Amino acid sequence: MKTLVFFLALTLSGVASAQQGRRHEGKPQQMRQEDRQRMREDMNQVYRDRNSRPERPARPMSPQEREKLRKDVQDANKQLKR
Repeated sequence: MKTLVFFLALTLSGVASAQQGRRHEGKPQQMRQEDRQRMREDMNQVYRDRNSRPERPARPMSPQEREKLRKDVQDANKQLKR
């Protein structure tokens, strides 16, 4: 019986402490100006890197490759339905 009361008290104290961390949950967090600027610079760098890479030329698929891809997609769809 004492063990049950102990675990109940432990559980309730855990719930109470978890709820204390949710005080600011309703307010959206604002990013600092420095964080926004750093994110903007990071994204600009990504776009620059992407545009500087040469694109691979697209080659048409052979009938065998197309058939294998079709079967793979059908098998994957069957597994998802299960």
